[in-house]
Amino acid sequence: MDDVKCPVMHGGLTSNNTTGTSNKDWWPNQLNLSILHQHDKKTNPYAENFDYREAFKTIDYKALKQDLHDLMTDSQAWWPADYGHYGPFFIRMTWHAAGTYRTGDGRGGGGTGAQRFAPLNSWPDNGNLDKARRLLWPVKKKYGNKISWADLLILAGNVAIESMGGKTFGFGGGRPDIWHPEEDIHWGVETEWLGDNRYGDTRQSLDNPLAAVQMGLIYVNPEGPNANPDPLLSAQDVRETFGRMAMNDEETVALVAGGHTFGKAHGAGDPELVGAEPEGAPMEQMGFGWKNAHASGVGVDTTTSGIEGPWTANPTQWDNGYFDMLFKYDWQLTKSPAGAHIWHPVDLEDGDKAPEVDGSGNTVTPMMTTADMAMIKDPAYRAISERFHKNPEQFADAFARAWFKLLHRDMGPKVRYLGPEVPEEELIWQDPVPAGSTSYDVAAVKQAIKDSGLSIAEMVETAWASASTYRGSDMRGGANGARIRLAPQKDWEANKPAQLAKVLGVLEPIADAHGASVADVIVLAGSVGIEMASGKDVPFTPGRGDASQEQTDIDSFAVLEPLADGFRNYLQKNFSVSPEEMMLDRAQLMGLTASEMTVLTGGLRSLGISADERGSWTDGNSLDNGWFDTLLDMDVEWTATGSNSYQAKDRASGKDVRTASRVDLVFGSNSQLRALAELYAQNDNQDKFVTDFIAAWVKVMNADRFELA
Repeated sequence: MDDVKCPVMHGGLTSNNTTGTSNKDWWPNQLNLSILHQHDKKTNPYAENFDYREAFKTIDYKALKQDLHDLMTDSQAWWPADYGHYGPFFIRMTWHAAGTYRTGDGRGGGGTGAQRFAPLNSWPDNGNLDKARRLLWPVKKKYGNKISWADLLILAGNVAIESMGGKTFGFGGGRPDIWHPEEDIHWGVETEWLGDNRYGDTRQSLDNPLAAVQMGLIYVNPEGPNANPDPLLSAQDVRETFGRMAMNDEETVALVAGGHTFGKAHGAGDPELVGAEPEGAPMEQMGFGWKNAHASGVGVDTTTSGIEGPWTANPTQWDNGYFDMLFKYDWQLTKSPAGAHIWHPVDLEDGDKAPEVDGSGNTVTPMMTTADMAMIKDPAYRAISERFHKNPEQFADAFARAWFKLLHRDMGPKVRYLGPEVPEEELIWQDPVPAGSTSYDVAAVKQAIKDSGLSIAEMVETAWASASTYRGSDMRGGANGARIRLAPQKDWEANKPAQLAKVLGVLEPIADAHGASVADVIVLAGSVGIEMASGKDVPFTPGRGDASQEQTDIDSFAVLEPLADGFRNYLQKNFSVSPEEMMLDRAQLMGLTASEMTVLTGGLRSLGISADERGSWTDGNSLDNGWFDTLLDMDVEWTATGSNSYQAKDRASGKDVRTASRVDLVFGSNSQLRALAELYAQNDNQDKFVTDFIAAWVKVMNADRFELA
């Protein structure tokens, strides 16, 4: 019998092949602005007046932690706890929630609860963590709006460590949830799980901003690169990927050893007997994936990574067993029942055998992965491992600190942390900024700036360069701290070091004379420039502080350097990604909408902000919509003169009129952006243009003022 004609609309409702084609199918190379529409208010089920951070402050935190402690040993028949303790399972869940963070663009991490959604919920490396989240559901249900999934996924790992005798450094809450997949995060170009088409000429030329070595992994393949069981090659992968996740060698060893002090890996049977991941599983499995047909499929019969066995003789107890095992024995390469490369100790003593997970009293042989063997085969890692082995307290402290960093690296400065377990100590990776003054005479500072002789473009561009480093992915960068005057930012090519030195040479004495921070004066100077060009007031809130060079980790801040800034028409060099795509990425990191990106570009161009003559079509002294009017001029015809250069010729005379970049012309060529450009070019929208520009400008200037939120 033929199917009855479907009575509902088609187009993206399901994954079957009757939904019709999308614009992306027809024009795969078209600029996709959807990254600027992520997490629209329509996707959030809470009312606009709901403030999660305020709700978290009312939680019975002690009771919450006690419930989590109780959960650790409340084994469920549908997914029994290994050794009667879920602690190692929740540590893995938490690690994999936070461990997606990468320094390249600050994306990933545990700050949004994204592990609930595709693709993360279905990555091979996250096998069976769907069960961990389901075990947490009764706790989430009980505490409701006062605890986000994002916070709960992180806190559960902390409690797990404490419940097994481990030391933690603290916990900061306040992570609000997202409500749909972040489909526009670049996780890699591969089209199959565990693919690794992400390298250039060497294993170290991993495609930016990626950190994981293969599609669907959090860090590295524990069997070795592409399952090649070579510990030294594995060490190269470990160092590269952990470095891209903000960890140095000592933190890396501490995390690997500390994490592998607990629990076991699962590879009991044929991996071909494991079913589809959650997103590909049938409806009747109710969101569960990886259904295992090997024997009972759970407990001793679980198959997850394919690696099988515990690392220590006491898998639910914090001790020095990991290093004791690693240094006590020689290790031989073998394979798990699932066929994965693992290493077993030679001539294992009975006292070093581990219990079976089912409480039967049987014992099993501990194992190490190839990545574990890297901890003693790589000379630098071995030296750290030996030191930790001889100094257990140092190891415990290093693990606690590295674990805290792993869990909080994407949360931004300490001021955003909530709860009774926020550590007093301020850490350099939190980008500390001293409190600034609010008691100085703002009007007097503004007048001094006006009298300084700086041009509008110099003032506006310096303020933009300072504030536009902000990225909402990990709340780093921004104008607060005035780090634009420090290494490495003062020397970045995009910041025009010579011009910057001149401007700072004028603004710093003004700040000193009036008791204001340099950070405030830089932003205020931008406001003065805009007011001079528009005749409109620009809102300003004082209180930024000035960071010192000692409070600024040069290597850590180097990743914020703009390789491209379309707002300034700056492109360091040609990349495989187009300048306009890089601009979208930058706009999204700053939290801008498509209209805010559009009005800021047109306004900055009207003020003469451009890295070169391309896009410089005005006198730079008036904030108006003339740039858009010129962009949409039908009296000229554009031709390409290079990969990122275009020439406009007068249609009537054939004379060269102006030049442009791809970022300039995309606002006339892309249908969505052209619609916005046309809106701002209208004769009756000059006031709207100025009003919208100022609002977007203030948003960027205050993006890192978390105390104002």
